[in-house]
Amino acid sequence: MFFSIITVCLNSEKTIERTLRSVLEQTCRDYEYILVDGASTDGTMEIIRRYEPMFEGRMKVISEKDNGIYDAMNKGIGLASGELIGIVNSDDYYEKDALEKVMQAYDGDAYSVIYGMLRTISKGREVSVYIKNHEFLEQDMIAHPSCFVTKKTYDRFGNYSLRYPYSADYEFMLRLYREKEVRFVEVYSILSNFNADGASSAVRAYRDTLRLRRDYRLISAREYRLQMFKSRIAMMLGR
Repeated sequence: MFFSIITVCLNSEKTIERTLRSVLEQTCRDYEYILVDGASTDGTMEIIRRYEPMFEGRMKVISEKDNGIYDAMNKGIGLASGELIGIVNSDDYYEKDALEKVMQAYDGDAYSVIYGMLRTISKGREVSVYIKNHEFLEQDMIAHPSCFVTKKTYDRFGNYSLRYPYSADYEFMLRLYREKEVRFVEVYSILSNFNADGASSAVRAYRDTLRLRRDYRLISAREYRLQMFKSRIAMMLGR
């Protein structure tokens, strides 16, 4: 298969059907679909099994406990056989021509990240559409739900680090950005839709990113301590 698409999920019965449909309805059919479930206790697996025959043998499913979302992503990457790997979370969904647009942009470089525009949705309404340039990765993360990474890139430079439970995707992209062999390619089309209502643990994620930025020497130890202190105050105040 040209693409390996990965969805990780846990108790996602309210949203995963839309995610499944968005993959099933792709205009490009040259893909395998890998679902990594964290041993859901709701109706998630029943929905997945109902859709499985529609993928005509192109779906792989595992359901077992994991050590968080990035551990589940790494499991999916380990099962992937496609040339390009995309990750769409269980409360997000692709545009119908996402894979087609990425295929058109990919020029065959072994170590490539193709990324596009992301639509953010809250309560069923469009909040924003944006793309962030990879050349400013040290200031801000590009839209991970719109990223497609070659399998050879994962094989060469590693998977997602479990050291950063909330920001391993950012650490992964920073790692690639510092490798001269890796090429970033922009696609100026909406590829994915991100459900902002599903975002949680905002303060913990912010503190995790602060630690990452300190580790990569993007901020000083003094700035790290100051921002961590401010985040603790925010948590105490319930912000």
